[in-house]
Amino acid sequence: MGATFEGAPGYGRDARGELFLLSVVNMVGEDTFYEVASDRDARFRALVGDVAGADPDWLGRFLPWLRREAHMRTAPIVAALEAARTMAPSGVPGSRQIVSSVLQRADEPGEALAYWMSRYGRAIPKPVKRGIADAVRRLYTERSLLKYDTDAKGFRFGDVIDLVHPTPAADKPWQGDLFAHALDRRHGRENILPDSLPTLRARRDLMGIPVELRRGLVGGDLFRLSGMTWEALAGWLQGPMDAHAWESVLPDMGYMARLRNLRNFDDAGVSDEVAAAVAAQLADPEQVARSRQLPMRFLSAYRAAPSLRWAHALETALGHSLGNVPQLSGRTLILVDQSWSMSGQLSGRSQLTCADAATVFGAALALRCVDADLVQFDDSSARVRFRRRDSILRIVERFWGPRGGTNTAEAVRSWYKRHDRVVIVTDEQTWGGYHGQEPTRQVPADVPVYTWNLAGYRHGHGPSGGGNRHTFGGLTDQAFRMVPLLEAGRNADWPF
Repeated sequence: MGATFEGAPGYGRDARGELFLLSVVNMVGEDTFYEVASDRDARFRALVGDVAGADPDWLGRFLPWLRREAHMRTAPIVAALEAARTMAPSGVPGSRQIVSSVLQRADEPGEALAYWMSRYGRAIPKPVKRGIADAVRRLYTERSLLKYDTDAKGFRFGDVIDLVHPTPAADKPWQGDLFAHALDRRHGRENILPDSLPTLRARRDLMGIPVELRRGLVGGDLFRLSGMTWEALAGWLQGPMDAHAWESVLPDMGYMARLRNLRNFDDAGVSDEVAAAVAAQLADPEQVARSRQLPMRFLSAYRAAPSLRWAHALETALGHSLGNVPQLSGRTLILVDQSWSMSGQLSGRSQLTCADAATVFGAALALRCVDADLVQFDDSSARVRFRRRDSILRIVERFWGPRGGTNTAEAVRSWYKRHDRVVIVTDEQTWGGYHGQEPTRQVPADVPVYTWNLAGYRHGHGPSGGGNRHTFGGLTDQAFRMVPLLEAGRNADWPF
């Protein structure tokens, strides 16, 4: 037992449970409403060390899932390195594989080394070096070098190669030349690009063309071969991105890049025909799945895009991103926390808040239930009206937004009317001024209560894991699939 940050009785969790809930929402190095970044990160590191020492097999399953299925990036990288720091000196196997498994983008080997050396110096354990080297063989290509090997990065590709000494992959005969070029590029040495690196050769040739002639080459053969990204194109043109420029780089733009640039497409006057093709790709279920975008990204894009020609595609994509939300039978009470502490931003790079995430998940679950009461609450509460054919994005607009205190117990007591289950989407920071009432005790013990935690603080508003009281967490829909498993009496301890 302990206390929430607002002074109500709080319930602790075991190390694995606390680490799980913290990891699935943790933007490392970011303040939250109640915890400064340094305290939160120190708690995270300590938990990883505890679990790595007690249950490395669990951690070896959890961290790849955290990176690939929960769509978190920095937290699994930090956790893998902290786990290796605990496991390697003890001779516990598996840390090399853990490190490699969480590095999924070509700039991440450098980020991993930057983190390690900033905290622990240049003495890098062999499992860490080998895990990073495995990732380098997998991730370093001509296009990734052009995209990520920039002066803005603390660790360039050549720095990583110098430190971990990767051998080229057997099935990539060009990779030895790429490694040599990355080293020459980093150390300012003259380098003759071999025929095995045609993309780099094409980019070099493009950079040598006078600025006044460049716009006429956009979309040509040399341009297509050069792997020019939308980020690099504006700088190469040294002028505005017009419709032709955007349309020329669209085939090579990733899903997230398209999602982020809908406003720019409109401002540049991209044609309706091209916009329709982009919208179809955004709404494609396979592309949504591969993109690993958090559901809230679609809400952010919807708010940013000025044109209604994107609205249906974004709504469809959001629905696909919430494909794990189950259809629940019977009657379900869904309570969505809109108290002021939910105003904390999900990250410093986003305007979205915990309240935004809560409304997305609450609305999605309500639409999937056979019979649902959707309620928003702070120190008061009110029903959120919806119809079966409503879009998630429209329902989200009907919520108050963050305000007031957190009287979860009163909201449960006011709205529970013999429902078959209760779902509370919250940061669990109940205010102590409400007589310290425990929210889950307002529901009979034989009725399941599911708390969906969106902040990962140490103490929660009720017990979890025993009887019919369960706490999940995260910024994706993955753990929702545990609800029907638990109600069917099956093992659903972890979603991985």
